[in-house]
Amino acid sequence: METLVSSSTIFYSFPIPPVRAVASTCLFHTTCSLSTSPSNKLSLRPRNQTKSNFFTSSSSSRKLAVTCGVTEINDSQFSSVVLKSDLPVLVEFVAGWCGPCRLMAPAIDSIAQEYADRLLVVKIDHDSNPRLIEEFKVYGLPALILFTNGQEVPESRREGALTKIKLKEYLDALLESITVS
Repeated sequence: METLVSSSTIFYSFPIPPVRAVASTCLFHTTCSLSTSPSNKLSLRPRNQTKSNFFTSSSSSRKLAVTCGVTEINDSQFSSVVLKSDLPVLVEFVAGWCGPCRLMAPAIDSIAQEYADRLLVVKIDHDSNPRLIEEFKVYGLPALILFTNGQEVPESRREGALTKIKLKEYLDALLESITVS
């Protein structure tokens, strides 16, 4: 995976299958729009932003720019996005039916934008990725795990909803501990 940072936009390069239909919601973030143009270019942009702020990609070189925060990944993308990232990665395990997950979504989105220069935030759907759920022994939702250098950070697991303030305290302590080590 290739990562480029330009002002407030982070570009990630990983395989994205060709998209032919226009989707009304983004698979990568709840407040983005995902669409394709007649030339089969993939466009991802935050809703209510101008065209100049969004990302396009041709089928030959697909790059994903997430300017709006959280990227949703699946089992097949986990290794390239999480384990091979140059930045620490906060993984949130969620489910559509989970009330506390929906309650935490705005705080997670805000944190993803606020910490974009120091941290990558991804979501993994519990129901769609049972192998990851089993591998990381996720028993409660939402679950947060921080990864750095391809490894789970010891003592980084949290289950259950957190307020934005508690989430920031949790992340600040973890990020401080991995920079000190």
